[in-house]
Amino acid sequence: MKKLLLPIFLAFITYSFAQTPCVGGMAAGYPCSGYDLQSYIPFADFGAGNSNDSWGWTDPDDGTEYVLVGLDNGVAFVDISDPVNPVYLGKLPTHTDSSLWRDVKVFNNHAFVVSEAGGHGMQVFDLTRLRTVASPPETFTEDAHYDGFGSAHNLVINESTGYAYGVGTNTYNGGPHFVNIQDPLNPVGEGGYAVDDYSHDGQVVTYNGPDSDYTGREIYVGSNENEVIVADITDKNNPVSISTIGYSNTVYTHQGWFTDDQVYFVAGDEIDEIDYGFNTRLLIFDFTDLDNPTLSFEYSGPTSATDHNLYIKGDDLYLANYTAGMRVIDITDIENGNMTETGYFDVFPSGDNSGYNGAWNVYPYFDSGNIVITTLFSGGLFIVKESSLGTNDFDLNHGLSIFPNPALDEININSRTSNITSISVSDVSGKVLYSENNLDTDQKTINTATLSEGLYFVTINNQVTKKIIKK
Repeated sequence: MKKLLLPIFLAFITYSFAQTPCVGGMAAGYPCSGYDLQSYIPFADFGAGNSNDSWGWTDPDDGTEYVLVGLDNGVAFVDISDPVNPVYLGKLPTHTDSSLWRDVKVFNNHAFVVSEAGGHGMQVFDLTRLRTVASPPETFTEDAHYDGFGSAHNLVINESTGYAYGVGTNTYNGGPHFVNIQDPLNPVGEGGYAVDDYSHDGQVVTYNGPDSDYTGREIYVGSNENEVIVADITDKNNPVSISTIGYSNTVYTHQGWFTDDQVYFVAGDEIDEIDYGFNTRLLIFDFTDLDNPTLSFEYSGPTSATDHNLYIKGDDLYLANYTAGMRVIDITDIENGNMTETGYFDVFPSGDNSGYNGAWNVYPYFDSGNIVITTLFSGGLFIVKESSLGTNDFDLNHGLSIFPNPALDEININSRTSNITSISVSDVSGKVLYSENNLDTDQKTINTATLSEGLYFVTINNQVTKKIIKK
């Protein structure tokens, strides 16, 4: 986010929600399409006045998923192994002062944190400490600190090489500042890249795309306020500019991300919707030839909301779209200039106008499918997940139907192909709430009056599992 254009801070009443399906286009008062609300924690519950960036860590020992929530005054750590009942484990306070801007990334079971707070540097926190939190929430201390720069707007990490890059720092004209973090608790500065001036954000990859001239090279792509820049930073003592590319109606080149095959780079201009009045615009660059990138086409969204951070996972692009919330865009046909929105979860129900409020960041990389949304000014931490169910679920392969869905006091199960021999109902944690065996019928009615509102799973004949919604 650009620093100079900020709205007046507004106070909001905070509420917590959990396990609310998207039904009729709404979940707990939030507009939605195709995504259910798992849980919500307002940033006030973290003892903070605002939230900003977010990232995730999955414990390699047991698969537990943790959310790292950037706050104005530190970073909160949340265990979402049960996403409907997340546990706030504690906070790493800021190294110096509070700031609206804080960024966190993960490498080798450690979190690395930067901020625009003066003199903040880069904090290092050992995430394995989260395994043994006895009395949450705790106040944590950093395990190491890097002071080769003071303030930084953002942090980029290439996990395949073990390098972190502070961007928008007070060094190297604001270009990427190289830090070797292969030993996370002993970060070492190794120079920087100052040729193309200030980088607001960037992505670094060990290149494996279509341009064979750079295979295996460490490539930096920077969103540099008025253009996108490409540089070869493999040799930290001799980084080399490869190319730059601009576009029309430039206001503030903010952030972008490679497609998985590294053919395209999708970027956003944070202020163009405000200055030019058009709908959300994303810029799709063809990076087939890194020396000569071209603008392939522009994507226009359904609202006038301002775009912020975006990330790509497979054929889906996840966009933090400020007042329009998280938008999910199918990029399967990107090579033919086609991108289609397939779902959303709007964390700012008051409207979809351009400006700064709502979804700041989205993190879509948990294997569980849980997706993190963090917000600016109003909100906090939202955990959402793609819904796998319409309002009337019907399985053609097994001839099974469950209705009504959503359910009130009962559900009916009909089978057209084979008799029902067993039924069980469990909650999202896997706890079995109802079970009946030794049946021999083609239809069955189950009383659901005692179930609380939320999501449940019905397993039939130990083979077919269906999701139901209880209202």
